[in-house]
Amino acid sequence: MDLPEGLDWVRGTPAGRTWLAALPTWLIECAERWSLRVGPPFRQAYASLALPADLPDGTAAVLKLQYPDEESRHEADALAHWDGDAAIRLLAHDPGRRALLLERCQPGTPLHDLPLDRALDAAIGLLPRLWRPAGAPFTPLAQEAAGWIDRMPRAWERAGRPYERRLLDAALDLLTGLASSQGEQVLVNQDLHAGNILAADALADDRGPWLAIDPKPLIGEREFSVVPMVRGPELGHSPTAVRHRLDRLSTELGLDRERVRGWTIGHTLAWSLADDIVFPEKIEVVRWLLDAD
Repeated sequence: MDLPEGLDWVRGTPAGRTWLAALPTWLIECAERWSLRVGPPFRQAYASLALPADLPDGTAAVLKLQYPDEESRHEADALAHWDGDAAIRLLAHDPGRRALLLERCQPGTPLHDLPLDRALDAAIGLLPRLWRPAGAPFTPLAQEAAGWIDRMPRAWERAGRPYERRLLDAALDLLTGLASSQGEQVLVNQDLHAGNILAADALADDRGPWLAIDPKPLIGEREFSVVPMVRGPELGHSPTAVRHRLDRLSTELGLDRERVRGWTIGHTLAWSLADDIVFPEKIEVVRWLLDAD
């Protein structure tokens, strides 16, 4: 199977190789089950195999076969909860194969193609529509944060201490305080960056013109939901750009700026290491935010 280059990393683990071995069979089975005509995979994939698909009635869709990570386990549940409001609609789901049949955003232009402030305007209009009360099966942010706090020191040591101890200590302190003092709990998405919001003009009516895709859902306070947009390089990777996003999103969405800043530091550092791979740009964001105040 011709995999996107962004999925090359999965070959490095036993779980990844098992998943890759199953993909050709699952793809055939899902196409037969839902009577799909599928095209070549989308190339911009990093955590799943996604292919354009057409239903028998001509409806444009996407067939997505997820890598079995924990963060995206409840993606289908989140999409079903939003039911097409501000997010792409789930058309069908096969939990055993971690397969999702989704609406296709057309033209599918990512939000980061817009100038910075126009992109932030769109995000500010979209986010409140996603803040819905929810319960099971979604993981509470406090529980997820406890896992980051537990794993981060070991991951830091295992990776050869790739950043200063002061960053680790600051992130652990912030996560501990924030997790236990949250406001109202709503459905939040820990991966809603500007590459996961797509133009959907053909679906617009009262839903668009921008829709969220690929949620990694949790239940937590609203301040956490803007973290991926603040730290993400898609809208510019510099101290000025990061702080501008922090200021605009916090102010215009009525969020506590210091809590947004704290969650961004903690979550970004937690995600700066994965299977001993270091992501230096995330560490830079943490330094910029810690050293700004």
